[in-house]
Amino acid sequence: MNNILLLNGPNLNLLGQREPDIYGNKDLSQIESELKGIALKHGSNLEAFQSNSESDLVNIIQDKSENTDFIIINPGGYTHTSVAIRDAILAVAIPFIEIHISNIHSREEFRKESYFSDIAVGTISGLGFKGYELAALAAIDFLNKKS
Repeated sequence: MNNILLLNGPNLNLLGQREPDIYGNKDLSQIESELKGIALKHGSNLEAFQSNSESDLVNIIQDKSENTDFIIINPGGYTHTSVAIRDAILAVAIPFIEIHISNIHSREEFRKESYFSDIAVGTISGLGFKGYELAALAAIDFLNKKS
């Protein structure tokens, strides 16, 4: 069974409350539950982790690296600032998809720069919560083709 790690960065714990016109009405626990179901349906395991702390995200990447086959990450605000998370992902050499609920390229200028896109298997941006489902299915497909 493949293991997928879903990581969500700062403020994503406020989904469902935070700027619903941009981020929608689903909360993070609903997204996590739906993705776990998709993963199980396709013979994979999905573990979810969210933190507002950059160091927590770096630590979980390192701590879970031995048992993780693929990462789906929504770095939130760290998309545009975190060399540390980028370096952690590079260090463990786990393939990943970068995901964003909103279209970061249609927002403020500073949000258009990502520290992750150039090293990701793929990126999904602007498809709302559907992007999480697509990322999970793409990760499963990637892992199935690899084995």
